[in-house]
This record gives sequence, structure tokens and C-alpha cells, in this order.
Amino acid sequence: MKAKLSAVAAICVLIAAFLCCCVPEGEIPSGNGQEETPAEEENGEICEMKITINGIQFTATLESGAAAQAFARLLPLEISMNELNGNEKYFYLDGSLPQNAERVGRIEAGDIMLWGDDCIVVFYESFNTSYRYTRLGKVINAENLAHAAGAGTARVTFGRE
Repeated sequence: MKAKLSAVAAICVLIAAFLCCCVPEGEIPSGNGQEETPAEEENGEICEMKITINGIQFTATLESGAAAQAFARLLPLEISMNELNGNEKYFYLDGSLPQNAERVGRIEAGDIMLWGDDCIVVFYESFNTSYRYTRLGKVINAENLAHAAGAGTARVTFGRE
């Protein structure tokens, strides 16, 4: 009888351990009754940032990859971004960021990307593309982004949320 009871207990422990490993990340409550702020995860990575373009403020979410987190470590960053093709603003950094370029197929207004390993691009129009980019983040409400970007050079500040 003790052997059967021990076997059942062992099976229950294994099932419980298996189920704990299968719960999707973020679905286990913290238990402290406080919600996490969206600006920073438990591991200290920044999840959101403020972007001010020619005086108009936006909020953006950051990707979780190495390039986005390396970019976040540069914040706050105040730069003049140049115009290109009537759909984007770009700026070459002094140094490089890790890259994981992919053929994105389609750019959406609000996408924040890394071209090569040192060029930050903020897109304010949507279009198809065959170029390769590393995703850094996305402006949450991009409706007024084209208006804010304006023609020519734009004064842009990336800051922590």
C-alpha cells in the first residue's frame, strides 16, 4: 500500500512540475497584488519609450531583441533625423548595434527599424519593401506621425517612458 501511495505521489509531483513548465510566460500572477509598469520588465529591460518628433509626443513599444535593448541603453537620445523618400526619417549612430536583419516585406507607419548596424529609421508611411531591417519597436498611435515628421529634417528625442 505504501508503495502505491508513493508512486501516486511521485506521479502527481511530476505532473505538477510539467504543468508549471507549460504555462505561457506572463500568465503566472506575481502574487504581490501590484501590477508591473509597462515601461520596464522584471529583468530591467525597457518595454516602452517616449518619442518626440518636432514637438509632438508619441509612445512606442520596444522589441525584446538585443538590438532594441542596446538602443534603449542609448536613451535619452536627441537627434536630427534626415528625410528619405517621403516615407521615413533616418539617423546614423556613431557606433553599431547588434543586428538580426530580416526581409520584413511590408513597412507600417510607426515602425522603428535598424538598417545595417548603425542607422535608426522611423517610418511614417506604410509601403512594401524588399529591404532587410532589424525591428527595434513601433509607435503605438502612428496616425499623426506623418504630420509630426513634416518635410525635411526632423528634431527627434527618444526617451525612457
